[in-house]
Amino acid sequence: MTSAVAVARFHAGAEVRAHFANNPEINEVLLAVPPPPAGTTQDLWVTDISWTRPETDAHLRALAAAGTRIVWIDHHRTAIERLRRGAIDVPFSDMVVEDTYAASRLVFEHLRRKLDRAAPGAAAFLALERLVMLADDNDRWIHALDGSRELALTVGAMREAEAYQELLGVDAAVTYTPRMRAAYERVAAELAATHALAARTRSERAVGSVTVVAAWCAGYPSEIGDAWGKHTRNAVFALYDTKSEGVSFRRSPDCQVDLSKVAETFGGGGHAAAAGCQIPGIGERDAAALAELVANAVARVGA
Repeated sequence: MTSAVAVARFHAGAEVRAHFANNPEINEVLLAVPPPPAGTTQDLWVTDISWTRPETDAHLRALAAAGTRIVWIDHHRTAIERLRRGAIDVPFSDMVVEDTYAASRLVFEHLRRKLDRAAPGAAAFLALERLVMLADDNDRWIHALDGSRELALTVGAMREAEAYQELLGVDAAVTYTPRMRAAYERVAAELAATHALAARTRSERAVGSVTVVAAWCAGYPSEIGDAWGKHTRNAVFALYDTKSEGVSFRRSPDCQVDLSKVAETFGGGGHAAAAGCQIPGIGERDAAALAELVANAVARVGA
C-alpha cells in the first residue's frame, strides 16, 4: 500500500491506477495489463511481489516491446533467489530486488534519488518519509517505531481502495483520519476473537528440537505468532486464516527455520521469519492435519 502511495505522489498529475494482489492473484493481474494505446507509453510498477509463470514473463516482454517501461522493486527472499537463478526474463527499465529494506522503503528511496526538488509535487512526496519508515519498521518486524504495528493493523482492517485513498492524502505526521480511527477500533474486537479461535484449535507436532504449532485464525496471524512466540521456544507457527484461506508461517525469536523454504514446499514464499502459501483443501480439514503437513515440510528443509 505504501509503495503504491509513493509511486502515485511522485507522479502527481499523471493518471495512476493502483492494483492490489496477493501471491495467488499476481499472475492474472499482470496478464490483464493492456499495452499502451498506439503512439503512447506507460509505466508499470510491480512492487513488493513477484510472479511465477513463464507466460507472465512473455506478457511483460510484449508490454515492454509495445512501449511499457517496467519497474520491479521487491525485497522477498524468494524473489531474490529466483532472480539469482536467472528465472526472470523481463526487460526492466529499473529494478531493485534486495532485502536491505522493505519494498515500501526501497520504492521511496529509489524515487527520492530521481526527484526534482523544484517540482511542484516534491514537498508532498518527501512528506511521506514517516509513513515509509513506519511501513518499513513493521514489514521487517523491527517494531522500534511507535505506532508502526497499529498503523499496519488499521490499514489491514480497511478496504484496499479506501485505505489507499486515506494514505494518499495523509499528512507528514501520519495523523489518523476519522475513517482510520474507526478501523483501528474495529481491530481491537477482531483481535480478541481471532486469538480465542487460535487457542481453541491449537495443535502441535515435534520435529527434533523444533515445535510446529498449527491453528485456525480469523485474520491477524502475525499478532498470534508474535504472542505465542513469547511463550513457546524454538517454534514454527502455521496459521490458517479463515478469511484469506491462506496459511501464514511465523516463528519464535529463537527459531532458525527458514520459513521461506517451508512455504516454497507448498508453492508459496516470503521471508526467513515470515512467509505464506495456499494449501488446497486444508480449510476442510483441521489444525492437526496442518501441523502434520508443516512438520513434514520442516523436516525436509531442515532446521
